[in-house]
Amino acid sequence: MDELSASVSPEATARDRRARIAVAGAYFVQGFCFAGLLTQVASLQKRFGFDDTQLSLVLLAVPVVAGVGSVVAGLLTTRFGSSPVLRAGGPGVALAITVTGFAAERWQLYFALAFVGLMLGLVDATMNMQGVGVERRYGRPVLNSFHAVWSAGAILGALATSGTAHLGWSISASLATVAVVGAILALAAGPGQLRKAEEAQEIPAATVAAAEAAIPWRPIILIGIAMMLMFIADSAVSNWSSVFIEKALHASTAVAALGLAAYQATMLVGRTAGDRLVSRFSPTMVVSVGGVVGGLGLILVAASTTPALSIAGFAVVGLGLSLVVPQSFSAAGRLDPAGTGIAIARVNLFNYVGFVVGAGLIGAVAESLSLRWAFVVPALLAAGIVVLSPSFRTHAPEPATPPATSVTPATPEAAN
Repeated sequence: MDELSASVSPEATARDRRARIAVAGAYFVQGFCFAGLLTQVASLQKRFGFDDTQLSLVLLAVPVVAGVGSVVAGLLTTRFGSSPVLRAGGPGVALAITVTGFAAERWQLYFALAFVGLMLGLVDATMNMQGVGVERRYGRPVLNSFHAVWSAGAILGALATSGTAHLGWSISASLATVAVVGAILALAAGPGQLRKAEEAQEIPAATVAAAEAAIPWRPIILIGIAMMLMFIADSAVSNWSSVFIEKALHASTAVAALGLAAYQATMLVGRTAGDRLVSRFSPTMVVSVGGVVGGLGLILVAASTTPALSIAGFAVVGLGLSLVVPQSFSAAGRLDPAGTGIAIARVNLFNYVGFVVGAGLIGAVAESLSLRWAFVVPALLAAGIVVLSPSFRTHAPEPATPPATSVTPATPEAAN
């Protein structure tokens, strides 16, 4: 496949397979903990008496701090590699959501959510660096499968909220349970992750600097904008699906949590098939078609009159948008054959820009018009994903140094 380096053997070693399982574990923990928290948004709104505008401002703070965490991750991984940062961040996310569940005053909630944002930023960046590293070693598309595992974790996290709500558990008990499971899995996954020397070939610092400088900004920005538009839609679903089903359609908390579960379930379906779809068609095709389907799903949500119909709409959105994020990171990884992680960290920032814009925009529309219109706006913006889909056809930049010292990805043999 021309988008992946031909210098990497397609034959996976035992070490590669072990790394793939370990990295998949990190994705699962992130999805599980994140969904466990997001499906409690409506309950947190009730506990602290936020109106829709106040809630949108609170939600806005999380991706802002997460953006800081992503920048910090980019700086730390250049020196230490992504695994040490990821191994600290995974349990950190679990701890952060536990603190959120036990917050009794608004100021405690603000502190807890800032902590959540910082840990999410560290993990988002580093788990995708690890994922791209594994994909590079395999020599074929595998990143979609990692995001499928993230979705599987998110489904279980949403179902955990639904189940504990049905049993009458408190927010703190529910989030603490999710956190304990997440922390155990994160600690178990850590030892198998790629070490710094395995992510990319060890090269002199001057050559690393040259490789970083050679990473082109234009495709990063175009891919990042598409990713931002996807995360505006994702922000609408993640932050407001339970609120919409519970408030606008008068469903229980247990039912409201199923909107996010359905969204992540079809994300899982799309991402499970994603590597085969990308190999058969192209990143451009799957992203373009996905943007159309995702937009139609959001329109269905906005028009829904029953919880069941809205849940079906969220399922359509998840299926359509499932491959935008993994293809964004995969495209960024191809722009960084040295494996510095810089391209991924840069693209990852647009993740949080999308969440920031989404939290503010969706909240403002919900307050001034209605929650229904809050889903129409990201439906219209999804058209931008279709327009930007050609930018996902990326290739490694021209070497910044003479061929004798050019940067190439590590082969499995060199890394072991």
